[in-house]
Amino acid sequence: MRKPDWLRMRLASGSEFEQVNEKLRRYRLNTVCTSARCPNLADCWGRGTATFMILGNVCTRLCRFCSVATGNPYGKVDETEPDRVAEAVRDLGLKYVVLTSVDRDDLEDLGAGAFARTVVKVRRQNAEVRTQDNGQRVRVEVLTPDFGARRELLRQVIDAGPDVFGHNIETVERISPEVRDPRASYEQSLGVLQTVKELAPEILTKSGLMAGLGETDDEVLQAMRDLRRTGCDIVTIGQYLQPNKRCLVVARYVEPAQFKRWEQQALDMGFRNAFCGPLVRSSYMAEQVFSRDQARIASGIQTGTQFGYYPGG
Repeated sequence: MRKPDWLRMRLASGSEFEQVNEKLRRYRLNTVCTSARCPNLADCWGRGTATFMILGNVCTRLCRFCSVATGNPYGKVDETEPDRVAEAVRDLGLKYVVLTSVDRDDLEDLGAGAFARTVVKVRRQNAEVRTQDNGQRVRVEVLTPDFGARRELLRQVIDAGPDVFGHNIETVERISPEVRDPRASYEQSLGVLQTVKELAPEILTKSGLMAGLGETDDEVLQAMRDLRRTGCDIVTIGQYLQPNKRCLVVARYVEPAQFKRWEQQALDMGFRNAFCGPLVRSSYMAEQVFSRDQARIASGIQTGTQFGYYPGG
């Protein structure tokens, strides 16, 4: 199936790109940008931003949409990683940080402790960093695995104080078993989001799914309704792109106009924010999505705010 014109991507180049690349190498850090072969790498790194992938680059699960290496890390955890992430955040001058990870079913706490420690380290080492416009502290968004939906592990991450707690359902209910590792499930992911909202109603919750894996438009709408029932605040929807030959092939390319319809429908359902477009990914433009939400609160607007940016559209 030929890739449509609206999915053209920038080539990786430029001084900002090179600077981010050099600093990530220096701090020996992984990013989802490279490990998951994100199509927005050049755009994000060119703007001086990156999504940090903690807990190594080997995942214990084998989801059929993902290009991250899979295997058994045998319980190995780099205890210096939280410090190195915090130092890199400071060095890069980031005002908004997204932390994600591989699944670590080999660990007793499934990686929750590493998330908590990294959030705390970023907060402490960047306490004096302020944005130039409003003096706010560094914001931290986590995009976590399901942690087996264990309440005490979710509480551990929440207690570290992230501003946004993200966990992706990835796809619609019907095809979830074909797309995700058997240890993951659609209902379990919804349960994670609902538990987070119950434990910390003040924290924004966020989830994302991919289009183009064989779902129908109506199934996407149902997935959004299911997310709203958990109290989920922000939804992202992007085009699935096959990252390598072992991954699922693209079933369809969704036109930009359909993404715009989904975005408006999500706002009509009551999501505080919706970000939908061909090149949208759950952590892409995360700072701008969060800022729009804060601006909406400050202005007293009670309904959802459309982000209004459609990469490739």
